[in-house]
Amino acid sequence: MAATKADSLDKAEKSASGLENNLSSETDEEFYVDPVKEVKLLAKLDLAFTPVIMLVYLSCFLDRSNIGNVKVAGILTDIHATDSQFSTAVSIFYATYVVFESPAAILMKKVTPRVILTTLCAVWSLTTIFTGFITNVGGLYTTRLILGACEAGLFPCLNLYLTMVYRREEQAKRVAYLFSCAALSGAFGGLLAYALLQMDGVSGQAGWRWVYIIEGCFSILVAVIVFYGLPNDPTNAWFLNTEEREMMRCRNGQRQKYLGSEKFSWEEIRIELRDPKLYLSGLIQFMQDILLYGFSTFLPSILKAMNYNTLQSNYLTIPVYLWGAIIFLCLAWVSDRYEIRGPIVMFANIFGIIGYVLLLTVKQNGVKYFATYLCAVAVYVGPGINLTWLNVNVAPHYRRATAIGLQQTMGNTAGAVAGQIYRAAPYKLGNSFSLGALCLSQCLIAGKIWYVRKENAVKESIMRGEMEDKRRVKTGDGEVDFRYHI
Repeated sequence: MAATKADSLDKAEKSASGLENNLSSETDEEFYVDPVKEVKLLAKLDLAFTPVIMLVYLSCFLDRSNIGNVKVAGILTDIHATDSQFSTAVSIFYATYVVFESPAAILMKKVTPRVILTTLCAVWSLTTIFTGFITNVGGLYTTRLILGACEAGLFPCLNLYLTMVYRREEQAKRVAYLFSCAALSGAFGGLLAYALLQMDGVSGQAGWRWVYIIEGCFSILVAVIVFYGLPNDPTNAWFLNTEEREMMRCRNGQRQKYLGSEKFSWEEIRIELRDPKLYLSGLIQFMQDILLYGFSTFLPSILKAMNYNTLQSNYLTIPVYLWGAIIFLCLAWVSDRYEIRGPIVMFANIFGIIGYVLLLTVKQNGVKYFATYLCAVAVYVGPGINLTWLNVNVAPHYRRATAIGLQQTMGNTAGAVAGQIYRAAPYKLGNSFSLGALCLSQCLIAGKIWYVRKENAVKESIMRGEMEDKRRVKTGDGEVDFRYHI
């Protein structure tokens, strides 16, 4: 009798397994995409979206970080500000920045990507232009607060937009495009500042004022490009033909668990607020952003402390930023190719640790300048790949929107810290703090790798029938067949 029951159960399991396999097979057939044609589709998507996304983020970071370029050009003297007040101006930007990130990410689909991104870009562009006309430190504080509120929504929304277009294993390279723009904005910002500072005295205006006015005008043009270049629904973009739109539909069908419902859900937000991955990622992002904001804002000042003059301290930043962008793109390709995230960040951080140790211990300026190249490896790879790590491991959409917004909020509070630790040359406090942040980040990354591996092992045990599924969350990224990237 027992044997008969066992046989019946075995047949039932096989039948269920066969039905599941048939359904899986039917799903694969329904959403099949020709790999050769898909490569061409991806190239077309990259060609259409990447320049626009990179341009708007370049504009954003340029307007945010040019305060570092104008510091060495005499802004403090003209507006009668002290070094301490300048540090406050750098930090105060993040007071509004961290408040508006999560709401912007959650509301993006409701407001539509085109409207929210264009509006934010237009307002911060005008604010940048008006910064060129300030006469006191109060005006600088005001423009920095407005700039922070407007730029807050940009990165979470752009990042979320990428997840609407690309698969999990395709995202690191595209996030790398964004962060390489942060590096390129440093290089381009240094080059542009070097050129615009030559306008000192034109129409009776100081060179630093022209930096703000001209960069703000450039950003207004970018707002127009964003409006026409980023469709609200990427699957029905104007540049796709009928076959390519069908391929986009199939790609979305294949990753439906990742995309989720279009309907807003408070329950998804509540689920994500209890997700340990979010808080581990946020702490790692905070540590990595200490480097990002300290390095990108104060690199010209760090170089000037090495006895380079104003112009040299601007143009010598250019190759450092370019190096950071190139290395990031290379490591992002490796990250997507092998679907590994945490180990890539740990690898990059080793170079940053060595770089900051050199900045703190050596006396020769040539060696210190070389150290900035080592620091640049960790500065951009760390925040970018860590964000991708969160992107690909959280589903569906509104859960992911909450995660991205909150992670960026936690991480970007580091911007306020960076403004306070880089106060006076030779910036030993700032460099020491950055070194400590890197070491703590390594520990947190190791902890998250352990946690993600444990969760994957639990899912595998449940799928093999070795343990009962008693987990609280079983949907979205909680599905047993949703494998987390390490």
